[in-house]
Amino acid sequence: MTFENVTVDSAEPAPGTVLLAGIPGSGKSTVAAALAARFARAAHIEVDHLQELIVQGGHWPTPDGDPEADRQILLRARNGCLLADSFAAAGFLPVLDDVVVRRSHLDFYRAHAQAAPLHVVILAPGPDKAWERNNARHKKLTTNWAFLDEAMRAELSGEGVWIDNADQTVEETVDAVLAATGLTAYADANSNGSAGS
Repeated sequence: MTFENVTVDSAEPAPGTVLLAGIPGSGKSTVAAALAARFARAAHIEVDHLQELIVQGGHWPTPDGDPEADRQILLRARNGCLLADSFAAAGFLPVLDDVVVRRSHLDFYRAHAQAAPLHVVILAPGPDKAWERNNARHKKLTTNWAFLDEAMRAELSGEGVWIDNADQTVEETVDAVLAATGLTAYADANSNGSAGS
């Protein structure tokens, strides 16, 4: 088999990009995977996994602050946007998930995600529920990042769509994301999952 006549990009690109944001434990990764599964063509880009690609010299965020960790937060966001744009051009709806609590971080995503529109959805179950979820999952964090909820609410108020998913199932949250973004799942749309007219 040869690849000479294979075109990677699609004549019908994806209908934008979804960014699911929130504090650790808010349900981003679980909801992003379930959301992507609702489309005939979609990709879940868990930005934490992009950080894990760094074999030496990686700096994870700490509550104390670390300029190199801050730089790497933006590096992984940029890499996430590059992947998202590539998937979108090929007709796959990209669903990014990342801890985004600062306006400058969200602005960085907006500047680098070229597959428009960028649907920003902030999952906000509250700090207590997020910490409870963190302690019940397999990838437990040892640091309680619940304090980020206050910063997120202060800096991102009025940005994107906010969903309080504290008492929702994963499927209910996915339904809320679909309703808020206007995206149509594959059962109700054509093969690339674009919104109905």
